[in-house]
Amino acid sequence: MKFLNKIIFFFYREYKLNLSGFQDILTNIIFFFVSILIFIFSIGPDEEVISLIGVGIVWALLLLSSTLSLKKFYQDDFENGNLLIIHLNGFSFGFIAILKTISHFLFVQIPFLLSIPIACIILNISDDKFFYLLTSFSMGSLTLSCLGSISSSMNLMNHRNYLLGSVIVMIFSVPIIIFSIGIINIEQNFNSLINILFGILLIVFAINPWASGLCLKLSLENN
Repeated sequence: MKFLNKIIFFFYREYKLNLSGFQDILTNIIFFFVSILIFIFSIGPDEEVISLIGVGIVWALLLLSSTLSLKKFYQDDFENGNLLIIHLNGFSFGFIAILKTISHFLFVQIPFLLSIPIACIILNISDDKFFYLLTSFSMGSLTLSCLGSISSSMNLMNHRNYLLGSVIVMIFSVPIIIFSIGIINIEQNFNSLINILFGILLIVFAINPWASGLCLKLSLENN
């Protein structure tokens, strides 16, 4: 029960931090919608073309927008010493990575998930594609959070080129985008592609605590 209370307090703390930094989340969402409008202006008024490539636009912008929040994944807690305090409070580095990943999914990815209906209206995406998009992003966004955890923990040891973490996330996100868009464009293979996405999620989720935890440990030891 005491350990459960620590976990609850951890998420309450994350909630307060994200609430105080709500302007960052709002900025990410504004960036997402402004980028959509830029795509529309650059493509032109042809609704059929916009509807045809709309899902790809949404997924690409969701990926770019989510990478904007990677710096706050571990960096702030690492610099102010809270990461070490959380570890000394009884959490292993791997478990910290799991909790931070879930926190990133709840407070960063969920707002994007709630923004998808508005994006679908703007891009004239049909109702059936909207359902597939929500399904694929619900699963793919957690995978993106896991990849973000790994790249952000690696960046704690990298003081020269922070963009490297974003590049890593984008490279490894390519299969997620391919299968997610495939779900929408090849409806008869829906179940098989969902299983592939779920398999990718399980693999990345299993690697995340080990890889991120090791990077966190090495970063604190060399700090």
